[in-house]
Amino acid sequence: MEGLSVADANLLMYLHPSKSRNVSQSILRELGSLLFKFNETFDGVLLAYDVNILDKQAKILSGVHPYFGLRLKANLLLFSPKPDMLLEGKVVKLSQESIHVIVLGFSSAIITAENIHGEFKYRTKDKEELFASKSHKRHVIKVGTMIRFLVKSFDEEILHIIGSLISTHAGSIRWLDRHLEEDSEFDRSFSKLKSFI
Repeated sequence: MEGLSVADANLLMYLHPSKSRNVSQSILRELGSLLFKFNETFDGVLLAYDVNILDKQAKILSGVHPYFGLRLKANLLLFSPKPDMLLEGKVVKLSQESIHVIVLGFSSAIITAENIHGEFKYRTKDKEELFASKSHKRHVIKVGTMIRFLVKSFDEEILHIIGSLISTHAGSIRWLDRHLEEDSEFDRSFSKLKSFI
C-alpha cells in the first residue's frame, strides 16, 4: 500500500520543569498526543514512533516560565495519502450510491457512484448488497471485502479520503492479486514459447 513512510527525525522537545521528575514518561506523553492526527511538520499522520533521547543534560531556556529543551532522535511511521496513490481498506458499508471503507483502522474513505468503474454493477444477492463485475463474475465487492482504491483527495482535518475505483488496479484485493498472478504466469509462458520459436 502506498501512503506509508518511515522517517528519521531530529526533534527538539520543550518540557515544563514540573515534568522533570519523569522525563521519559513526559516525552512519551507528548509524542503520544500527536498520534493519529495530521501534523504539518511531518506532512502526514503519525502512526507510530521509536524515540531516543540524545541529551543527557537538558538546556534550560530563560523566560517567565523556564522550560528545558531536549534533543531527540525518532523513527516515525507516517501516513500521508496523496492524489493518485493506491490505498487498501476494508469495506464497512455499501449502498447503490457509495462504498464506505476504513483504512488502517482509523481513517474513513468514501467511493461515490460516479467514482465506481462502469464495469461494476450494484445488486443484492440473498439480501446482501454488493458490486459485481460484469466481465469477471468472481470479482465482487461486499461488506468485509478488502479493496484497493485510488485516492482522489484527502481531508487532513478530519482524516477523510475520497477514493475512486476507476483504475484498472482498483477493486477486490483478493481478485486483483489472483488476476495479476495469472497475467504474469501467462506472460512468462508466452515469453518461453516465443524463445522456442
